[in-house]
Amino acid sequence: MSLKPELLEILVCPKCKGDLEYRPEPPETLVCHACGLVYSVDDGIPVMLVDEAKPL
Repeated sequence: MSLKPELLEILVCPKCKGDLEYRPEPPETLVCHACGLVYSVDDGIPVMLVDEAKPL
């Protein structure tokens, strides 16, 4: 399941408010290069919690 382009346009990193790179390959993720954090996407829903993010 992929994220809608409209959603990707408005999503930003919750920690630094920086841009996110969408990576559709399994597992789906959103990457903040500024913070070095990777946010998961579970069943098409981005998990935008800093405490749940993994280091890049």
